[in-house]
Amino acid sequence: MKMLMCQLVCACRDYDRYRELGISDEIYFNTMKCFTRFLGERRERTGEVLFDRGWWTYRQVSMTLFRIGELEYELTAFEGKDAISIHIPSDTAFIPEEVEESLRMAEDFIRRVYPEYVGAEYFCESWLLSPRLAELVKETSNIRKFQKRFVIKEDLPEDKEYMEWLFGKTPDTPLEELPENTSLQRKAKVLLENGGNLGAGVGILTKTFTLEN
Repeated sequence: MKMLMCQLVCACRDYDRYRELGISDEIYFNTMKCFTRFLGERRERTGEVLFDRGWWTYRQVSMTLFRIGELEYELTAFEGKDAISIHIPSDTAFIPEEVEESLRMAEDFIRRVYPEYVGAEYFCESWLLSPRLAELVKETSNIRKFQKRFVIKEDLPEDKEYMEWLFGKTPDTPLEELPENTSLQRKAKVLLENGGNLGAGVGILTKTFTLEN
């Protein structure tokens, strides 16, 4: 909790910097809501009021990661070049229209605030880009529509990130303890029971959105 206190102090100081750069209050508050989201997730999963994401939220307080609409965008590098990493918060409204609007707003944000990143590639590393998902979800699902925005550059078949985001469990959780509340959870559980693993993927975004003048 001391780490939380220190990072919240930094978040407060960031507000002035946001204003200097002309970044809206909406983006500021949506970005910094990561703290309440992470605290809530920890309490829901374990019953504990603890802050365990200081290893991640330094990105928000150092102003390299921003929540713009439904997605988060991190100023980073990929394959040795400046790039923008797309992250998918747990509370994202994962529907194509909202994703499209977020991407469009992010491109406009980059153009206005961080012009040195104009033309940089957008990439995403996530279990939602796992090639194995194509066998578990419908072609018309929001997950498949999201996947089709990317050219998959790397398959990560051994990755177990999905255990937290799909099941809300740690990777070492016994299979019998995994929830089966959704059809995707049930199908992924069968995959695991048969010795498979969902894994993850890394993809480069194919831009299809347009900017407003």
